[in-house]
Amino acid sequence: MNRTLFVTALLAALTAALHTFVGTAEIETPLMQSSLPREVALLLYAGWHLVSVALTLSAVSFFAAARSKNASLRSMVTMLSSMWLGFGAVFIVVDLAYAGPAMLLALPQWVLLLPVGVLGLWGNARAASAVAH
Repeated sequence: MNRTLFVTALLAALTAALHTFVGTAEIETPLMQSSLPREVALLLYAGWHLVSVALTLSAVSFFAAARSKNASLRSMVTMLSSMWLGFGAVFIVVDLAYAGPAMLLALPQWVLLLPVGVLGLWGNARAASAVAH
């Protein structure tokens, strides 16, 4: 078992659970009670749950890759890790562009997103070097 990818999967699963169960409670009521047009509110709410699905499925995929010695899974891990890094970068860019550095602490999602991406790439590299030796 690739321990680094296993830790990646655990952190991804924790993040997915926090997003789905804690984040949804924080987002749903204000969003549904906002003055936004109903279609816009529902679109944003569906988008929220699209992210829940992406985070959850990627956690499951990291678990599968951690348990497998199949080299063909490395490209999947690279793609998923890149996705997590991209998600983290979006938070940093939006925070800095629209509110400044203080928002990095108010919207700290990047703190969980970036490590999953970095650990995934590291675990993937370790798997590749283990095969090479």
